[in-house]
Amino acid sequence: MTLYLDLAELLGARIEQGLYRPGDRLPSVRALSVEHGVSLSTVQQAYRHLEDHGLATPRPKSGYFVPLSRHTPALPQVGRAPQRPVDVSQWDNILELISLPPGSDVLQLGRGIPDISSPTLKPLLRSLSRLSRRQSMEGLSYGCIHGDPKLREQVSRLMLDSGCQIPPDEIVITTGGHEALSAAICATCKAGDIVALDSPSFHGVMQALKGFGIKALELPTDPLSGISLDALELALEQWPIKAIQLTPTCNNPLGYIMPEANKRALLTLAQRYDVAIIEDDVYGELAYSYPRPRTIKSYDVDGRVLLCSSFSKTLVPGLRVGWIAAGRYQPQILHLKYIGTGMTAQLPQLALAEFIAAGHYEPHLRRMRSQYARNRNRMTDWVSRYFPGGTRVSQPHGGFMLWVELDSAFDSQQLNRVLLPHKVQIAPGSIFSAAGKYRNCLRLNYAAPATTELEEAVRRVGAAAGELLAELRRTD
Repeated sequence: MTLYLDLAELLGARIEQGLYRPGDRLPSVRALSVEHGVSLSTVQQAYRHLEDHGLATPRPKSGYFVPLSRHTPALPQVGRAPQRPVDVSQWDNILELISLPPGSDVLQLGRGIPDISSPTLKPLLRSLSRLSRRQSMEGLSYGCIHGDPKLREQVSRLMLDSGCQIPPDEIVITTGGHEALSAAICATCKAGDIVALDSPSFHGVMQALKGFGIKALELPTDPLSGISLDALELALEQWPIKAIQLTPTCNNPLGYIMPEANKRALLTLAQRYDVAIIEDDVYGELAYSYPRPRTIKSYDVDGRVLLCSSFSKTLVPGLRVGWIAAGRYQPQILHLKYIGTGMTAQLPQLALAEFIAAGHYEPHLRRMRSQYARNRNRMTDWVSRYFPGGTRVSQPHGGFMLWVELDSAFDSQQLNRVLLPHKVQIAPGSIFSAAGKYRNCLRLNYAAPATTELEEAVRRVGAAAGELLAELRRTD
């Protein structure tokens, strides 16, 4: 990490933690230069970086200040998860969320879609176009069940940033991250088994559990540090859990990054009770800090961690290319791949391998991380401004999802019904729970560049939420 980014991350963390409040004057350039032993220009670069991310604002002849508009709402509360395994529900609500076609006139604030309008994606489009014009059959054939060798080599290199040294032949390319996660569940569990989950959790995983007849055991999850290890240990003692599934880095939907010590402790628990860990790292490369956090897989010595990821969140979802590094479970994964989708389409794999090898991937990630960090601050400010008083908001450290918690009596499914005639859709919180909890919560996507239309949509969501809450209080 360069010196100015290191300093910017330190100052940014202090602002996020509330050590500097809105309106507070930040340390002078000279004071920071002396304190950290860096040049004045390094400090100035750090402040410009904070300014770009909406964390600092300059005042002529006065220095840098935390923006007055920057209000940090209270964090969501730790959910009281059910104390027993349950069958997964909520499919109808998820189907409603994902059924709107692309290009519809509904502003979909709830979908997990990255910004696909960035100019840094143009080389990928050119690769797709060039490959489709070639006369060779390479892009039209079945390919290898493991996936294209060139792409697996690039994925292997990318994994080094997360602390993993996984050779290409231990990586299986999948048709998106969904196939990787579903195959991981099937490789480690059978119908009637129990999987422990963080809560709230990604609805796609829970629906896979539902489809396979597997029960979910939701565990309390802190919005800053992740799954409760004490609750997990108690659950492992009490129930015959076969796998632990979680998204520890840039979690969806809470956005937290699990501390490294917690990741190691979780792996130790899994080893002690001999259970598998299914690690979803699909947002890991979108961490706002640098270097990106290590995966649990990077500490794995006995092959019990199945690391799943894809390019759907870092690049574009439409190519449907993901991967899995399954350790000891690779033979089962290959069989499940064969009886499922067979081979993943060759053309997108070749284009992605070319895009990464040409050096386009990292510049795109840098641009997206910076954009999403700025957008997080802007979306948080909009929610603070337009939503009812007392609304709680997550503090994501990566990705592009915001978790919003309202009064306990609130119903976000009803909110969606009110919003749809106004061409706005949110993700109701209940779909992120196997038992349908979190009805008073919702998830918002802040990936897209800010526009007046987007701000108006957030204002409309907040106004509608306020009206529903007022109506609830009148009828109490």
